[in-house]
Amino acid sequence: MLSVSDLSCVRGDQTLFSGVSFDLNAGQWLHLEGANGSGKTSLLRIVTGFTPPAHGQVCWKGLPLAQAPEAFHTDLLYLGHALALKDELSALENLEADAAIAGRSFVHADALAALQRLGLRGRTRMPVRVLSQGQKRRVALARLMLQAAPLWVLDEPFVALDVQAQALVADAISTHVQRGGMALFTSHQPMDLQGRGSSYRLQP
Repeated sequence: MLSVSDLSCVRGDQTLFSGVSFDLNAGQWLHLEGANGSGKTSLLRIVTGFTPPAHGQVCWKGLPLAQAPEAFHTDLLYLGHALALKDELSALENLEADAAIAGRSFVHADALAALQRLGLRGRTRMPVRVLSQGQKRRVALARLMLQAAPLWVLDEPFVALDVQAQALVADAISTHVQRGGMALFTSHQPMDLQGRGSSYRLQP
């Protein structure tokens, strides 16, 4: 359902990567690998439509992204290095705001349970600005347990997490793909994922 064809990315006078092609279908995950500076984050931003490629095309359900951007972003959950949290809101209020922006229903009990599973018990109503960077990342990752979008694109979802939280995120990704979803992600941490998956390594 996600088709990436002959993508190239250029920054200034440097080509980060070229000739990148892969398909990601329902019930699959793809681990994007590469050395630091190889363009992993840039590729994820191109795939999500936030950055145009120097060359090549990304299609979703057979259509180029430019032809149906709103439908694509409705089907997308993207978590990048910028966590898209409002510092003045609490963890619960951030998740509620996310649901409102996406036009999804918000179940308070489900959001509270997701935050508590990720180790934020007692911190769910604190302003996000007082949380540590690792705790903020857990708030953002709670979206994985509440979001029904079929395509997940995740930039380093395991970073700044302890072993227990990493296992919870790995379980969320595994459950998502086993239910017919798709996940494209980068990671330097070891993973224990279930379901059909593969790796793609970016070469300079």
